[in-house]
Amino acid sequence: MIQRRISRQIQVGKVAVGGDAPISVQSMTNTDTNDVASTIKQIQSLQRAGADIVRVSVPTLEAAEAFGQIKKSVTIPLITDIHFDYKIALRVAELGADCLRINPGNIGREDRVQAVINCAKDKNIPIRIGVNAGSLEKDLQQKYGEPTAEAMVESALRHIEILDRLNFSNFKISLKASEIFMTVKAYRQLA
Repeated sequence: MIQRRISRQIQVGKVAVGGDAPISVQSMTNTDTNDVASTIKQIQSLQRAGADIVRVSVPTLEAAEAFGQIKKSVTIPLITDIHFDYKIALRVAELGADCLRINPGNIGREDRVQAVINCAKDKNIPIRIGVNAGSLEKDLQQKYGEPTAEAMVESALRHIEILDRLNFSNFKISLKASEIFMTVKAYRQLA
């Protein structure tokens, strides 16, 4: 049996994540979020298959409004996947997101990151920092020459530093690479 290191626990909706909570199963929709009916159908299918949490891409403010309709129609906690536009994060928080997946480094100026953090604090919404080996920061790509576990960890630590500086601790980290051994190595280094 694998020994788990006890970590800080957060709540994603009604699902405890981390700490001594059971490992939760998360999946992500691959529908166009603006297609509300198809997205709801897929979320319900994922829930029936055993998912505890579902992540939904919200690339535009239009998709944020669709998310609001989706959220009202499902019972499973939803993480919103946000890229670049901090206003989308603010809107989905208002519409009931259970967790915000952001990359603090690509949300923009620190005042925008601060606005998202303040909103998350006010609504007690955790943040999921998602680091993907395929989309590392340009300076890390230059420094390491290619995606590596070390580059992924350095990226994650940068984002953690931003949240620490803004006095926000209600977050979780996700590291992802298409190469499974790189992912495992990165998680071991980060832990």
